[in-house]
Amino acid sequence: MSTLATLKLAIASHTPWDADEAAMQQAMLDFVDKFSDCLWRSQLIGHITASAWVLDESSTQVLLIHHRKLDRWLQPGGHADGEANTLAVAQREVLEETGLETEPISAAIFDLDIHEIPARSSEPMHYHYDLRYLLRPRAGSQLQINHEVKAAEWVPLTHVQARATDRSLLRMVEKVLSQNTESSAPHLL
Repeated sequence: MSTLATLKLAIASHTPWDADEAAMQQAMLDFVDKFSDCLWRSQLIGHITASAWVLDESSTQVLLIHHRKLDRWLQPGGHADGEANTLAVAQREVLEETGLETEPISAAIFDLDIHEIPARSSEPMHYHYDLRYLLRPRAGSQLQINHEVKAAEWVPLTHVQARATDRSLLRMVEKVLSQNTESSAPHLL
């Protein structure tokens, strides 16, 4: 199976949370079909990116970074730069931006999002086709931000909306809170 076929299969296998995410899933599949260079920044319409929703051990807090260029609180992530293993891309980006080594809570895609990146200097406006993964820091891993990040903080899931009003971040909060509720509910036989 080709690299792009494997990527498409991973995207198609994801179960969307709502109609908005389902529409983005189809748009992402169409994008990968149309552009064989979708993994590269040189595709100026947009490109595949990967990011991480990094939860603490109790799954009650998420790691958010204050992105220097975008001046917003977001999850760590970045460009695939030709790498089709988007889970590895997400882990690499967390390590680069926050110094944390991570392990997947699940190897499956956790969330899909397409968002606009504004034009800057010689870079035109374009879209990020973002595949998001649910990760946890490895034991002993220490937070250490790099030059791309103004700040990094563990934020209780119930307080994310005070930091970031981006719908996609709030959707990921809903997903985790839903999973936490399901796993803590008593199971009746």
